[in-house]
Amino acid sequence: MNGKVYLVGAGPGDYGLITLKGLNTIEIADVLVYDRLINENLIYRTPKHCEKIYVGKQAANHALPQDQINELLYQKAAEGKIVVRLKGGDPYVFGRGGEEGIYLVERGIPVEVVPGITSSIAGPCYGGIPVTHRDWASSFHVFTGNFKDEIRGLNFPNLAELEGTLIFLMGFGNLDYITNGLMQAGKDKPTPVAVISKATTH
Repeated sequence: MNGKVYLVGAGPGDYGLITLKGLNTIEIADVLVYDRLINENLIYRTPKHCEKIYVGKQAANHALPQDQINELLYQKAAEGKIVVRLKGGDPYVFGRGGEEGIYLVERGIPVEVVPGITSSIAGPCYGGIPVTHRDWASSFHVFTGNFKDEIRGLNFPNLAELEGTLIFLMGFGNLDYITNGLMQAGKDKPTPVAVISKATTH
């Protein structure tokens, strides 16, 4: 008999920013598979019998490659267990939750997604920066700042023409590439910018 996998967004780091539904899944988990940026207080909310498995990723240092994470989720659920895949932010915003969900559904495993607050909005918010403002930005756009090479990178001419707030996640290692690319494509040099790290974890 198959179990079930919950793909749960833990929010951007602050313990209080997980949803009640997300917290409820942690409290019934037989297996918790969690990422690097998870608030450790959430891990303590698991039942005593829960098996806790760390699969965090940091740049090129992955505790477990993604294909092995997919298979781990499948194997644990196939044993009839309730598996909570706890991911920072929202599972479907650059969180590979879509890849995991497809892998499981194709193998007959029930999957339920519990949305989380994405750092793309919460980070600037905690820093006092609204991503939209009637006087300044009527839209916001979220991009990955972490990619394998420049060929798979960003279309800077298109980005430079956007009037809304441009948000790049996981972009510290490519700050020069992003800023220089935008300016070379015509973005004004005086354009206000902010660099935010660990915004909701202090």
